[in-house]
Amino acid sequence: MPYGALALLLVTVVASPISFAQNMIVYPAKGQSQELQDRDRYECHNWAIGQTGFDPTRATATAAPPAQAPQGGMLRGATRGAAVGAVGGAIGGNAGKGAAIGAATGAMLGGMRRADQQRQQAAAQAQYNSATSAQRDSYNRALRTCLQGRGYTVN
Repeated sequence: MPYGALALLLVTVVASPISFAQNMIVYPAKGQSQELQDRDRYECHNWAIGQTGFDPTRATATAAPPAQAPQGGMLRGATRGAAVGAVGGAIGGNAGKGAAIGAATGAMLGGMRRADQQRQQAAAQAQYNSATSAQRDSYNRALRTCLQGRGYTVN
């Protein structure tokens, strides 16, 4: 890689606010120059990615993959319930009353289905956040280990 491209890549990685641990403080305990610090951070960043398979510069902002929004819910349930209720009511002699009961029941079931979809989506988001947090912690440990091995005090 040409020197200019390496320098640009180094500046991009070092300047990126999410490329390294948010709360990691690194002190050059052996008097390392700024140039050496930048190179060490870059090399340790790449090593940590290799060790953990996680790259915080490519991580999303803790958002789970988009889930399909809950569809239908109460209105769809009410419509279906009214249709079923009308048929049942017609058999019993009062289609209107059957449709009303069916619509109310269908709306209630549709609302419950929608609430269940929302709970599932929230659980998926929580699981995604937990997994991302664990990966970030592992990356931070690897980065800290590398920097300490190169003579930095890391807090």
